[in-house]
Amino acid sequence: MTKKIRTYSAAFKAEAVKKIADNKGNVSATAKQLGIAMQTLSNWQNKADKGQLIGTKEYDPELMAILEENKRLKRDLKVAQEERDILNEEG
Repeated sequence: MTKKIRTYSAAFKAEAVKKIADNKGNVSATAKQLGIAMQTLSNWQNKADKGQLIGTKEYDPELMAILEENKRLKRDLKVAQEERDILNEEG
């Protein structure tokens, strides 16, 4: 039996995080009200706190652009290192 993965819109995630404050910071109660896993909501809250959740006042598009560029550069570096290692083995 396969488990169905639920996806949520950015707006839903942002509203869910805002509801935590309405419940006096109670993540568990908020998750139950929304019918989602507590860990899922907690992850969204952590992202919001870091400025990485779209739709929240803490969201920082510049930070997200830097994080994406960092990921890309790490991938490029890994490829370059693998190519270097292959060339060193041959020569």
